Amino acid sequence: MYTKVPKIIDDFIKASNEHNSDAYIACFIENAVVQDEGKDINGINAIKEWNEWASKEFKVKLEAIKLVDRNEETVLTASVSGDFEGSPVNLDYHFMISNDKIMALKILSTEG
Repeated sequence: MYTKVPKIIDDFIKASNEHNSDAYIACFIENAVVQDEGKDINGINAIKEWNEWASKEFKVKLEAIKLVDRNEETVLTASVSGDFEGSPVNLDYHFMISNDKIMALKILSTEG
């Protein structure tokens, strides 16, 4: 477990909570892939569009619960609240990071 959140993940959380899509996509490499609800979002332009839609639709806020290294991933468990049924929920954010940028992100329910 980390005692301090890596800067790129801290930047990601801050951008997400501020609904700042420019700062959000600055966390990713150009050809990054995000997987959310079983769908792949490819490249920063698509990620930006998806993030802007999700921010407007759900007004999501993340609160870090724990952060661990698992194989080649960094996994952030966060309490996610917003304008959606069942809020708040705990989600695992599986980050693959290289050179202080997110290469891939998979968002999964903590409930299996």
